[in-house]
Amino acid sequence: MKMKLLFFFVLAQTIQFQLVAQTSIVGAGKKVDPYSYEITKNAIYNRAAVSSAHPLASKIGAAIMEQGGNAFDAAIATQLALAVVYPGAGNIGGGGFLIGHQPNGSLIGIDFREAAPNLANRDMYLDQNGNADMTRSQSGHLASGIPGTIAGLFATMAYAKLPFSQLIQPAIDLAEKGFVITEKQASSFNGTRNEFLKNSSQPTAFVKESKWKVGDTLIQKALAATLKRIQTNGAKGFYEGETAQLIVAEMQRGNGIISLEDLKKYSAKTREPISFNYRGYQILSFAPPSSGGIIINQLFKMIEKYPVASYGFQTVKSVQLMIEAQRRAFADRAAHMGDPDFWKVPVKTLTSDAYLAKRMQDYNPEKASVSENINAGVIHESNETTHISIIDAEGNMASITTTLNGGYGSKVVVGGAGFLLNNEMDDFSVKPGTPNMFGAIGGEANAIAPGKRMLSSMTPTLVLKNKKPYVVIGTPGGTTIPTAVFEALVNIIDFNMNASDAINKPKFHHQWLPDEVLVEKDFDATVVKKLQAMGYNIKEVGGIGRTEIIRLLSNGKRETAADKRGDDSVAGF
Repeated sequence: MKMKLLFFFVLAQTIQFQLVAQTSIVGAGKKVDPYSYEITKNAIYNRAAVSSAHPLASKIGAAIMEQGGNAFDAAIATQLALAVVYPGAGNIGGGGFLIGHQPNGSLIGIDFREAAPNLANRDMYLDQNGNADMTRSQSGHLASGIPGTIAGLFATMAYAKLPFSQLIQPAIDLAEKGFVITEKQASSFNGTRNEFLKNSSQPTAFVKESKWKVGDTLIQKALAATLKRIQTNGAKGFYEGETAQLIVAEMQRGNGIISLEDLKKYSAKTREPISFNYRGYQILSFAPPSSGGIIINQLFKMIEKYPVASYGFQTVKSVQLMIEAQRRAFADRAAHMGDPDFWKVPVKTLTSDAYLAKRMQDYNPEKASVSENINAGVIHESNETTHISIIDAEGNMASITTTLNGGYGSKVVVGGAGFLLNNEMDDFSVKPGTPNMFGAIGGEANAIAPGKRMLSSMTPTLVLKNKKPYVVIGTPGGTTIPTAVFEALVNIIDFNMNASDAINKPKFHHQWLPDEVLVEKDFDATVVKKLQAMGYNIKEVGGIGRTEIIRLLSNGKRETAADKRGDDSVAGF
């Protein structure tokens, strides 16, 4: 199969993939061609827009809105499409959060985070000497929490307009008839081949005899059958019946612990979003069991009294201030944040002006703090992830972050069902003081317990300007998620950047422990040297996050951008 890679610029920056002699077969109105599609990095749309991790998923979301659906219809259809075309993170075997805003001012917060199975216990990953065995929490059957995505999709249906059977059909078509893969996907499948073979008990669609190459077609018949059961039977088509039995059979083959009862009892939950003001903008983000909303609330409030705009973009002064705010917020995350149904998270105190002013009392603009000397504040009251940003013609906004945790989750494909399971159990504190795969430290607040939801860093976020929709934003990236969202919004609010620059400029990250600052390779070398002279330990990394953003311009048009760091793409009309 021959592919042509074309580069051209119109209003949007695009990269086009085309496979000869195929026809459009997928999506609402059969408008989306899985054999000939383009990656569009940024564009301005008049009415509705989607930004997600894969062009086919974004196109399907936009097509659904063109067919009369709203942002929540598009959120459902796009997530389901990602489960097919972006299996490394977009997947029905994981979970996530949705935050929405309706034109009447109503806020929506849907928590479909994975949960610990009934047989889970706080010491389940400790060896006989009491040491944490992180391999078991990060790969294989025992690493999986109860999946929440399908429950989240059906909870979202309360705000949608079109029938679920219509919203899931594009994903079924993509799974059953296939789509051509990009160069990045081919490389990813090849690089994960051995782990698929090691952790999956039956053959999977992601492994073939020869190496994957750009332009190959991925067909997932077992996944199509699973999606059809959901189409016919609703959420019970996943949490009960044949699919549930396939999940449990896979668990039994690999010594996992998710049971039929665990699946049947799982439900999505409603959470009241975190809401705060920053320089006249109202910022809305997700509440615990996500740490993201609290963290960005703390970050913005810790820097608000400083004239950040006058400091300049990524000068030593502005970067150092933001690093020190990040250090303190992540210290609080480790001690105080967890599932609010199991742990009293002191949200009011953590986000209060008085508390945050006290947290910054020891801030010194001349030198680095030392994380050993920065503890969580005293409270006195009783990798792989993906993001979708959507806004429709009526002004409904939806920001959705979903995850399997690590790339391809546990690397376990459910035999006969065709989807990957998450490895979210690693997001618990496997042992207090022991870092997880993202280096995050936790304690009692995030200890494992049956039915408990593990602490997350996902930060789906909305911004209102004069009480009207302004920005929809979010990103994957583990513990770097809140800081990436924070930096992108500072770029817009304080440094007056456009959407594309705001998400594509170099990023940096500090999370208290380990006591180091991550910077992307294109970060200003002069600033790095000056930070090192101030006492900062700098570590260069390839990339931080893959942010999706939509910003409403003053003329009502939707300025939409997808991150340069992957196959992320925008669509709209």
